[in-house]
Amino acid sequence: MRDRRIPSNPCEATRLPRKTRRQVVPLTVAELGDLVAALPERMRGLILFTAGTGLRQGEAFGLTVDRIDFTARTVQVDRQLQTITGGDGWEFRPPKTTASEQTVPMPKVTMDALRAHLEAFGTGEHGLVFTDAAGEPLRRSSFGQSVWHPARKRAGLREGVTFHDLRHFYASLLIRHGESVKVVQSRLGHASASETLDTYSHLWPDSDDTTRAAVDAVMTAPPMSA
Repeated sequence: MRDRRIPSNPCEATRLPRKTRRQVVPLTVAELGDLVAALPERMRGLILFTAGTGLRQGEAFGLTVDRIDFTARTVQVDRQLQTITGGDGWEFRPPKTTASEQTVPMPKVTMDALRAHLEAFGTGEHGLVFTDAAGEPLRRSSFGQSVWHPARKRAGLREGVTFHDLRHFYASLLIRHGESVKVVQSRLGHASASETLDTYSHLWPDSDDTTRAAVDAVMTAPPMSA
């Protein structure tokens, strides 16, 4: 139309199909335990760390020891590891969003898992915490084929469970223990609260019982009793 080759846009009235979002079904604690048990020992620390911090796969793969503060029990997230397209190399790149650049609190269980992992396997190139058996950086494709999918099957987890479900597991724990939308948004590095709600709103407890309890707590006090 801009080049005046056609008088009107034939697609103008076309309605795109509505995108349906698959509702997140988080892993249970038991399922996570089965998954960890089914993994090679070298990869167990990676799974426990990711489930306990909610990092994205590239952020976890790109974790270096200098980003860990064991005294403050935090981990700095300011980059991710990505394979160079069309080659065998890799590089550090910024996280998915600017909101992803943050310092994430590290629970004791996660810190203990990291300590045990480092004591057993050391670090790889550039201080990478999680590497393959040769000490090389982890690659998404080979990790999925040789590590994740075999472990998922051995653990008896449903088809379609991916590494990203560890992030959903982390979010579900925060929600279950009463964290607000803003806190969950911040911990996950979401660009907006609406992104958090679009993904996890169904996991927040129903407010009906809270409403009833709030009113009952006031209205049943002695001065209000009949």
